[in-house]
Amino acid sequence: MTSSSDSDSSVHSVTTESSTGEHSGSATFRVVVLGVLVVVLLASCGTLIWLLAGRRGEADDVQRERESVMAQTDQFMLRMGTYGPDLLDDKGQMPEYRSRVEGVITPKFATSFEKQAGTAEQLVAQAGVSRTADVFATGVSTIDSDSATALVAGTFTDSYQKGGRQEPIPFRISVSLVKTDGKWLVDDFTPVTGEAQ
Repeated sequence: MTSSSDSDSSVHSVTTESSTGEHSGSATFRVVVLGVLVVVLLASCGTLIWLLAGRRGEADDVQRERESVMAQTDQFMLRMGTYGPDLLDDKGQMPEYRSRVEGVITPKFATSFEKQAGTAEQLVAQAGVSRTADVFATGVSTIDSDSATALVAGTFTDSYQKGGRQEPIPFRISVSLVKTDGKWLVDDFTPVTGEAQ
């Protein structure tokens, strides 16, 4: 015959086991859910960092391209707008001047530049003209993967062997560039008048 105390002990034991089992299962479930949430959170953070880094990288690439365009525009203006009698050879030409400018322009533009270079050579040979270019500001107005337009402002200062130095002549020029074999080259330029069109 089972005593009352044995019966109570048995019931208490079953209740304890049942209660402990439910509590243990619930705790395990919570730990698993917490672990999954932590993994999702870390994955989200990683994705966000990757996206931000990608955008930052793209922005850095665009800024580098803009700086390359501005640097090449400056070089073009300084090379094209600086010459004088010291560059003349025995034939009355300025081969070094031509070579310097052709180093920053496209072959297509080089064809029309030949005429401009001839005019400059005549002025230098006949009137002893010296010209110096100064660039004050350069900015990029449009840019994509293989073409860009830059605006440049500065002055040309002419001096003559017999007439002395002239007042600086201001310029504002729109310069078109194309990317050829990974290098920005000047393809054309147009004076900007500032008048309403």
